[in-house]
Amino acid sequence: MLNSVIDFLLNLDSHLFTMIMNYGIWVYAILFGFIFIETGLVIMPFLPGDSLLFTAGTFCAGVQNDSGETAQLSLAVILIAMAAAAILGDSLNYYLGSTVGLRVLGWKVFGKQLVSQKNIDKTHDFYAKHGSKTIIIARFVPIIRTFAPFVAGVGDMHFKKFIRYNVIGGTGWVVLLVFLGYFFGNLSFVKQNFEIVLLGIIILSLIPVAVEFIRNKRKKRKQRKE
Repeated sequence: MLNSVIDFLLNLDSHLFTMIMNYGIWVYAILFGFIFIETGLVIMPFLPGDSLLFTAGTFCAGVQNDSGETAQLSLAVILIAMAAAAILGDSLNYYLGSTVGLRVLGWKVFGKQLVSQKNIDKTHDFYAKHGSKTIIIARFVPIIRTFAPFVAGVGDMHFKKFIRYNVIGGTGWVVLLVFLGYFFGNLSFVKQNFEIVLLGIIILSLIPVAVEFIRNKRKKRKQRKE
């Protein structure tokens, strides 16, 4: 399963091309489902949201294979559908956090906590540092973007405040990555190194997490010395 996930992540362009040719208009529903599940279910933080949006943007500009076939998505439909998926996903996650959040945090599967305490603590720290704006900032940070609305629900963040930041963050995230793909995805360098570019997007999006991890490590070392 892990190999399949890695293959999907690194070959999104070929997989999406095949999906468009085989499923047509249903691809929009499939992409909607991916974004909705990644942002809406606290147990699914590993789905490739950033790279998926970038790739979808690339296909909005049209992608041609070696056989001369062209696969294309509607830019307007992608922007609306993906933004709706992101906003609705976060809203569901918030609702789950506010209703069954505390119980979910204690669930265990095969003796292991279903929702990693480490990821929860990381999101709490992110909240403490950035406040309500975390809902916007977290959109651009893998893992944390999945846990942020859930933690907001658990912490009884006022829904009107949450939905405001949710709409701004979700729309901004989708528009930025889709347009990056739309304008740069078909450049010769990007097309020839698409897998490397997608891997680069994943790595870049993980940098904030890595920086926070290093900072926490340094703080702990200083505390131990003191």
